[in-house]
Amino acid sequence: MAILVTGGAGFIGSHTVVQLLENNQEVIIVDNFYNSSADVLDKIRTIANKDFKFYEYDITCKEQMDEVFRDNDIEAIIHFAGYKAVGESVEKPLMYYSNNLVSTFVLCEMMEKYGCKRFVFSSSATVYGKPASVPIKEDFPLSTTNPYGTTKLMTERILTDIQFAHPDWSIALLRYFNPIGAHKSGLIGENPKDIPNNLMPYILKVASGELECLNVFGDDYDTHDGTGVRDYIHVVDLARGHVLAINKVMNSSGVHIYNLGTGKGYSVLDIVNNFERATGIKIKYKITDRRPGDIDECYADTAKAKEELGFVAEADIDEMCKDGWNFVMHNK
Repeated sequence: MAILVTGGAGFIGSHTVVQLLENNQEVIIVDNFYNSSADVLDKIRTIANKDFKFYEYDITCKEQMDEVFRDNDIEAIIHFAGYKAVGESVEKPLMYYSNNLVSTFVLCEMMEKYGCKRFVFSSSATVYGKPASVPIKEDFPLSTTNPYGTTKLMTERILTDIQFAHPDWSIALLRYFNPIGAHKSGLIGENPKDIPNNLMPYILKVASGELECLNVFGDDYDTHDGTGVRDYIHVVDLARGHVLAINKVMNSSGVHIYNLGTGKGYSVLDIVNNFERATGIKIKYKITDRRPGDIDECYADTAKAKEELGFVAEADIDEMCKDGWNFVMHNK
């Protein structure tokens, strides 16, 4: 029986597929390469030295997904596929609601039709909105400040309601924070097709000379240096968390909610300074206006994931920066 990974050629998806293959899982990837590249598939095979089945399909297409489920014995789903840029979601909310919610509807309809009962969802710390305090625990009040976050929160609600209607289903909602870094091989990492929306790929493009300057969106937040504070986690650690979550849903029922982060907060300028120390490369930056929907501070309480999944992030910020730069150097 196989694990279906939607968006498996993407940044987090590709690293998770590697971890699954290395744990001897049978994997099926569905990806339409909206924000990923076909060459990632061969790189996954090279790293894991194992093969997998692949469909270049759009998961919002019911006919295509029916074929995938009909032709394979799918035991569980890890759902990464979706639009993910906060700023773009504010500008194009309809695109985000349509894609991110319809994809979930289609997957759940296929699960009902073909008897698949195990689902791991790629959620986000954005579902906590502007938290009243940090670190953030899983039982904090939920709210959102942008359409991207709202699609994540709505999907969580949809999956929770479906599990209530089907008590033998098992759902894991993984609220992770800010994945950075890359695989040690340098073969796979984050490589957005246009101007990056996230901090580290933006820094990497400045470091490589592809972009002239890093835009720091606001320096008047209520933080130690005025720039936004986030919890950054190595993408390989995050991928390990998904393998542990699959083990959890395979052996239980119910809805299981976990923060995946390090429990430490770094500001934008902290990351710039750490990157410069780790690589010896100076990053030119300028302060610009805040982005719509951004918040001051966000980092995780990770105690529940440690207790119930056995998950602890291992890589420090220095390793995250070095591995991210190593990926750029291997892909010039």
